Amino acid sequence: MATHGNDLVREARKRAGLTQRELAERAGTTQSAIARLESGRTRPAFDDVLRLVRLAGFDLDVMLVRPDESDRHQAAALRELTPGDRVERAQHVARQLQMIREAGARRGVA
Repeated sequence: MATHGNDLVREARKRAGLTQRELAERAGTTQSAIARLESGRTRPAFDDVLRLVRLAGFDLDVMLVRPDESDRHQAAALRELTPGDRVERAQHVARQLQMIREAGARRGVA
């Protein structure tokens, strides 16, 4: 899921319990500028997003990570199966999940 700067600013502001006007005052801008940013009508630079998030009392932790290719590999393996084999595999997984649910219920786990 892609997250845009406007989503990060809105989330930080809401978590901080700030109104758009309050964040705007901290940032030295207007409420309408914050509203335009949060609605996606403007695309803030990364530095601006970081500044606004920090003014809301939060920080961003940005990392570069290698992509997780496991879904792609699983999809490729499933394409090799016949439709009947796919159904059988899905039923097997469903039985395993049911057994896990039942074991949890016996232990009082919701």
